Amino acid sequence: MARILTPQIGRRTVVGGLASTAAMLVLPRAPVTAANLPLIPTPAQTTGPFYPVDWLGDADNDLVRVHGEPARAMGQVAHVAGRVLDASGAPVSGASVEIWQCDNNGRYRHPGDRRGSPRDSGFQGRGRAVTGADGGYSFRTIRPVPYPGRTPHIHFAIITSARQLVTQMYVAGEPLNEGDFLLNRIRDPRQRESVLVLLEPADRLEPGALAGTFDIVIASSE
Repeated sequence: MARILTPQIGRRTVVGGLASTAAMLVLPRAPVTAANLPLIPTPAQTTGPFYPVDWLGDADNDLVRVHGEPARAMGQVAHVAGRVLDASGAPVSGASVEIWQCDNNGRYRHPGDRRGSPRDSGFQGRGRAVTGADGGYSFRTIRPVPYPGRTPHIHFAIITSARQLVTQMYVAGEPLNEGDFLLNRIRDPRQRESVLVLLEPADRLEPGALAGTFDIVIASSE
């Protein structure tokens, strides 16, 4: 797994109101019980070529609004929230959760992505959050879209003082999933299921939005 260089995390990682509280409150959190322990570790996946080259400027957990841009991001708003847990089911607090994904045109916020479609300057492209005492995090972003060779996905990196995991979140029910080479590298059906997230209508959060829960299990450190 490629090493991620992580600069100091800014403190502006929780957006008030809609992104930082509503998504965390309305998305159900099933209790961890002895019946489902030990938890299945979330599978590691490639960092890919478009890991952000910088975290300067606006890099909080609301990717739909960029400070200084007059318009919000193109695409359907999606609230993604969940918990970071260890294999015993205990929450991992104080972990840095980073996400990055392409915009609605299929372009990453990365100088190496020179594909033909123009980049959406209203989309932040990457964001950071820090898990709370319950291991919880939340992001306001857009429903991921496909680009040539890939099904819709969001990259995740979880970094603690002792451990690091890079993985990807996929949209449950997306027809392109069956042909995605990276998703199909996950041979364990339980691990495959763990990265498939159902995005459901969430008008209670904001009109026309989607919401889904992505819990991430980090294997114990060696």
